[in-house]
Amino acid sequence: MKITIVAGARPNFMKIAPIIHAIQQAQSDKKDIAFRLVHTGQHYDKKMSGDFFEQLDIPKPDANLGAGGGTQAEQTAAIMIGFEKELMTNPADIVLVVGDVTSTMACSIVAKKLNTKVAHVEAGIRSRDITMPEEINRMVTDAITDYFFTTSELANENLRNEGIKKENVFHVGNTMIDTLLKQMPRFIKPPVWDKVSLKEKEYIVMTLHRPANVDQELHLKTLIDEIILQSRGLPLVFPVHPRTAQIIEHIGIKASNLYMIEPLSYLEFNYLVKHAKAVITDSGGITEETTVMNIPCMTLRDNTERPETCTMGTNELLGTNPKAIKPAMDILFNGDWKSGRIPDLWDGKTAERIVDKLLEIA
Repeated sequence: MKITIVAGARPNFMKIAPIIHAIQQAQSDKKDIAFRLVHTGQHYDKKMSGDFFEQLDIPKPDANLGAGGGTQAEQTAAIMIGFEKELMTNPADIVLVVGDVTSTMACSIVAKKLNTKVAHVEAGIRSRDITMPEEINRMVTDAITDYFFTTSELANENLRNEGIKKENVFHVGNTMIDTLLKQMPRFIKPPVWDKVSLKEKEYIVMTLHRPANVDQELHLKTLIDEIILQSRGLPLVFPVHPRTAQIIEHIGIKASNLYMIEPLSYLEFNYLVKHAKAVITDSGGITEETTVMNIPCMTLRDNTERPETCTMGTNELLGTNPKAIKPAMDILFNGDWKSGRIPDLWDGKTAERIVDKLLEIA
C-alpha cells in the first residue's frame, strides 16, 4: 500500500508526525505500507527548518512543491499544478491530507481527478462561518473525501448530516494531541523566560492573527489595550505573527508588561503554554492543547470549529468585542475558571488507529 502524505503549513506537520511514526512502526512489523511525504511549500517559515523536523523526529519531505504565497487563487493553482505533476510521477493508492489549509483542499481535488482515493484526517469539523477560508477548505475536502478520520463525535454527526456514509467515518481521536503528549517531556524553556524572569502561573500567553482581530488597526489597538488593562500587571508574552507585527508596529502599542517576541518553535511555545496562568488566542489548535494541559483559554472569535474545547475543555469563546475580556479575566483572577476534561480518544494513540484502519482498508 502506497500512501502520499500531504502537509502545507506548520500545524500540518504536527498532525502528520505521529502518522509517520505509526507507519514506520507498521513497516517494522513487516506490514505492507509505504509513504511519500510531500510538502506543498504553502507556508515558508524559518522555524520549518531542519531543526523543526528534528524536533518532531520526522524525515525531510520527499518533495517540496514550493507553492509559496500569493492570493488564495494563485496559491491554490500553484499547489494543484505542482501536486498533479508529483502524483502523476509518483502514483499512490491513497492521498492522505490533514487539517484545513489551502493545500488540504487543493491536493484532494487533484487526487480525485486522478482517480486516487483521499483520506482526510481531522474531517468533519465545522465553524459554520463561510467567511473563513478554512471552512471552505473543510467543506470542499469532505465533499470529495473517501475515508474520514475524525476527532470527535460531533464531527461524526456533522458528516452524517451532510450525507456521508457512516461506514466511511472513523472516530480515531486527535493526532495533534499524539504529538503534544509525546513531546511534552521535551519542551524547551525559551530565552524570554529568563530574560524577563517569568514565574510559573504568573504570566499570560497571547496569540493573535485572525483578520477579524488584526486587520483593523483601531480594533486591534482597542483589543490589546483592554487585555493589558485587565491583566493586573502580569507579564503578557506575545509571540507575534508576522502579519500582526506589521500592524502593531504602525499603531505603536507599548506597555511595561507586554513582551512582544519572535514566533517560537513548537517545543518552546508549548513550554510557555504549559506553565502559563492562561492563554488568550484566536487560534483553533491552541485551544485543543490548552484543554489537554488544563490551562484556562480565552478565544477571541465569534465561532469555533472545535466546540468540544468549550463544552468539555478549558476554553471559553469570548467573541471579538473587547468588552468581553474583563468579565473573563475577573473569573480567571478570582480562581473560578472551569475545570475541563479531555475528550474521548485524545490519548496519544490516534495515529496507530489511523494506520490500522488504512491497513484494514487496503
